[in-house]
Amino acid sequence: MKQGLSLRVSQHLALTPQLQQSIRLLQLSTLELSQEVEQMLDENPFLEVTEEAAPREEFGLDHTNTPVSQDNQEFESATESIAGGAHETVATSQNDSETTAEISSEAKLEESWDGDGSVESAPDDSEWGGDALPRKSNSDDSDAEASDLAHGHESLQDHLHRQALGLRLSEDDRAALHFLIESLNDDGYLEDSLASLASGLAGDDLEQAEDLEQHFAMALNLLHHMEPAGVGARNLAECLGLQLLDCKDGDETRAAMAMCRQPMELLAKRDVKRLSQLCGFPDTVIKGAIALIGRLDPKPGRRFVNVERNLVVPDVIVVKSGRGFKVTLNGEVMPRLRVHDIYANALKQHKGQNGQALQQRLQEARWFIKNIQQRFDTILRVSTAIVERQKNFFTHGELAMRPLVLREIADELGLHESTISRVTTAKYMSTPFGTFELKYFFGSALGTETGGNASSTAVRALIKQFVTSESSNKPLSDNQISEMLKEQGIECARRTVAKYREALRIAPASLRKSL
Repeated sequence: MKQGLSLRVSQHLALTPQLQQSIRLLQLSTLELSQEVEQMLDENPFLEVTEEAAPREEFGLDHTNTPVSQDNQEFESATESIAGGAHETVATSQNDSETTAEISSEAKLEESWDGDGSVESAPDDSEWGGDALPRKSNSDDSDAEASDLAHGHESLQDHLHRQALGLRLSEDDRAALHFLIESLNDDGYLEDSLASLASGLAGDDLEQAEDLEQHFAMALNLLHHMEPAGVGARNLAECLGLQLLDCKDGDETRAAMAMCRQPMELLAKRDVKRLSQLCGFPDTVIKGAIALIGRLDPKPGRRFVNVERNLVVPDVIVVKSGRGFKVTLNGEVMPRLRVHDIYANALKQHKGQNGQALQQRLQEARWFIKNIQQRFDTILRVSTAIVERQKNFFTHGELAMRPLVLREIADELGLHESTISRVTTAKYMSTPFGTFELKYFFGSALGTETGGNASSTAVRALIKQFVTSESSNKPLSDNQISEMLKEQGIECARRTVAKYREALRIAPASLRKSL
């Protein structure tokens, strides 16, 4: 076989584990990031939490807008590769063996991991390249406070179990009641039938299933008399009927009870004439019964839902500063991490058989801190660009929102559009008008008579304003709202108005009309 040297060009997508981690951290929410940090602290002995703000060279978090670093450019090139292409690799072959020289960002990213400027050997990425699973626990101070609040919250099940303690029941009946209470959903409804619950416990034993169903029926009757009224209902009609039992007896209450036995669609449409015919009550009584039902709670269990788990913590804070606005990162959501100096120095002095594995852990810790730095730097840069583009919103409110798409911010910052999408997902900004997700500031454009564009967000706010100021006796239809928008110089079709109205969770005109 004749030996020879050849040169070929091929495309190859090479994402180092460090870059994969950087991309993954960027798209995590604040809660998911805290869980990721907690897991990394448990797994890596070279990482530690510091009480004071870490210096830039250790942690790299700066509260000011910073230029694009080399790492950001490398991260962005990797993102672009994922979104739409791959980078080139050059390979040479001799004696049927090829040596591949990859043109990627890995070589540069493996340099300057040591704080003293020295370059350490690159580890084998395969030993730590896997995605780490998030943990369910977090010992951060802010999360600990939220946890204490959560422990002090009484759930619907706890509230019902406390009432059941005062009942004299046999062991079987108490177990049946306990089972039903635990089977309720967050709204207080019993979604499964008693027969299905009994068969699920008894299996193929029909006699035992019938006995269990009898116990469940008795327990359900007790559950229906507990607080809050309506708990344990199988459907909306039964829930409303249970609450009406506690209302003062009268024509309106009896009419409301009769209406609950009719199809719920008639009540939703407020079809007074049809309900009057079916229930046998005059229109005036039916209208009073509809108003009575409107004061009932269709979801009796939602008052016990722990709202702390839905608490939104902003990543970015925007405050008025002179004639402009100051954009800063929220220090409470920024993990204060640094490399453990004692362990790092000990590793440099004593490099034994396990030196390579420990060296890998040290580099992993430094990469993790670097990736978190890049995450917050990117969030700050994108947020600053959004505030610059949406100055009118921060001055006048959502009616002054201008059209904005991801591509505009991407072109301004020199980032890829997919990067902007990751940054604006599950990240929140605290503004003088409230806390909003970063995606809220992006909206499509609607044409105006003057040839300009109006933001869809501003149009939705205008529709909401129209509905708020409308007459309750003559609510505005979608056609009327469309005409009012045209008077404002905004071209918006009726179907578009209906879509925006549904997005705002505003009922149609027929359901907004007062009786």
